[in-house]
Amino acid sequence: MALYEHVFLARQDISQQQVEALVEQYKTLISEYEGTVGKVEFWGLKSIAYRINKNRKAHYVLMNIDSKPDGIAEMERQMRINEDVMRFMTIRVDEHEEEQSAMMQKRDRDDRRGGDRGGRGDRGGPRGDRGDRGDRGDRGDRRPRRENTEETAAE
Repeated sequence: MALYEHVFLARQDISQQQVEALVEQYKTLISEYEGTVGKVEFWGLKSIAYRINKNRKAHYVLMNIDSKPDGIAEMERQMRINEDVMRFMTIRVDEHEEEQSAMMQKRDRDDRRGGDRGGRGDRGGPRGDRGDRGDRGDRGDRRPRRENTEETAAE
């Protein structure tokens, strides 16, 4: 049996319970092929980089799977048929990570910091929140130089 990480994106207009039902459906399918599904992470409803079938957001789900390749192939075939699944990706890995994925760690860090970044306010730089560059000092003579032109020759 091989180890896989599988991520899929479900449509934004289905509920969280429907997403969980999809996960249970695919868990059952994998178990029929003598495989197991370990960790399942619901990353939540997130914005996607570009519109897919008029959807701007998607429910993201990560599944750690230990299965034969036939089980993975059948799960992917059923995902292609299912209209609620917009995209999916399965990657074979050498071992599963036991800790949280990078996406869940990022979410925890954002929650501690106060959620979404929102207004940027004071950026902490030398300009503060004014947006200007401050005093730039003397810039010297700003008249254009006229070297080797007819006017300088006449003077």
